[in-house]
Amino acid sequence: MIGAQVRDRYLSDFKRVEATLPGRAVSWMQNTRRQAFEKFAASGFPTTRDEDWKYTSVAFLGEQEFVPSVAKVCEITQAQISTWAFAGSANHLLVFVDGYYAPGLSKIGAIEKQVLLTSTADLLVKQPELLAPLLQRNIDSAFAALNTAFMTDGMCLYLPAGSIVEDAIHVLYIATSPSKIYHHRNIIVAEDNTQATVIEHYVGINDAVYFNNAITSVDVGNNATIEHYKLQQEGVNAFHIANISAIQNRDSRFNSHSLAFGSRLARNDISTRFQDSGGECEMNGLYVVGGCQHIDHHTCIDHAKPRCTSREYYRGVLSGASRAVFNGKVIVQQDAQKTDAQQANHNLLLSKDAEIDTKPELQIYADDVKCAHGATIGQLDDDMMFYLRSRGISNDMAHGLLTYAFAHDIVDRIKFEPLRLRIEQILMAQLPQGEKIKELL
Repeated sequence: MIGAQVRDRYLSDFKRVEATLPGRAVSWMQNTRRQAFEKFAASGFPTTRDEDWKYTSVAFLGEQEFVPSVAKVCEITQAQISTWAFAGSANHLLVFVDGYYAPGLSKIGAIEKQVLLTSTADLLVKQPELLAPLLQRNIDSAFAALNTAFMTDGMCLYLPAGSIVEDAIHVLYIATSPSKIYHHRNIIVAEDNTQATVIEHYVGINDAVYFNNAITSVDVGNNATIEHYKLQQEGVNAFHIANISAIQNRDSRFNSHSLAFGSRLARNDISTRFQDSGGECEMNGLYVVGGCQHIDHHTCIDHAKPRCTSREYYRGVLSGASRAVFNGKVIVQQDAQKTDAQQANHNLLLSKDAEIDTKPELQIYADDVKCAHGATIGQLDDDMMFYLRSRGISNDMAHGLLTYAFAHDIVDRIKFEPLRLRIEQILMAQLPQGEKIKELL
């Protein structure tokens, strides 16, 4: 149960901002918010006694007073945006500052007339009926319920049957204010035979202490393809908790890439459910942490129907006194015959104080399946280090080269080239002798 003091504080915040939140003129939205808050107040935040949160404490939520963000004059400049945007690529850019859409900083290029690419708050004003079934689900957890109650804005993409968005959609979330909590709600609906690439990108200003609580819902229609990337590049004092959940229909494809580098504590819950046959899913992840950072990935692939294929590859690089958690669950239901599922989590520990808790998990209830999973934890290979050192390469350079090679298995899976180049830049900046390594490659 949530502590009375914490509950009362969030209740006071909810009463104070409820009348200012998007959808305040829509009765079902008001009811949804209130029901979600009641659920949150009844359940409270998870503790380490909960199995799914055994290795990740969120006690800070009771200790730190985060205030809901309210709309204000945007002080971010186009020059700042250019440092985060993907230069040289013709993509659509939606910018959200402190939880609210900033149209003056955004750029939506030419798209098919029927495609809807806008902000969730704007859609709640113009076509709220489209959002009713989407915003009333995914409130099972405390964080999802809290998000639904306080949701301010997010990206909404609706792809009518047969439509394709050729250019990538870059959704940039910028946090500027300390001690704030931001509730982003993103919705992607891809009808039959559609295709799009979406990049969620989270950044912060001046290493402020704030809390991002985000939800992304993805519906993938028959023979539709969604390529989803999430780049978490926040400051070392940020807190970040997010849920990405997909529903896949017949012959659909959903590819998820989680690239986590920033924040003091981050938790990503990523799941998909095959609710018809022939679907494919690939989940890739790379987390690079140091200092006292803590990053947690919980994934779930639910094979509820037959003849579906899933692949999951996660790699982590840990230094300092950092800690990471990986819990990858694959469920093969009784009727899901001919399932083909593979999962692997590999971790590289660069210091004696770094720690990883990894738990690949298979739950198989069908008998005609092909499934495999595994996990490894290790340090840099001594033989490889000796080989490089014996050829005149310095210790730092050898260290950086081997770390880069380990991480690059995931980087190579990024299909959107400007993002792949950005990830390589981020890696180089964190490696010893990174600039010299870049010259060699």
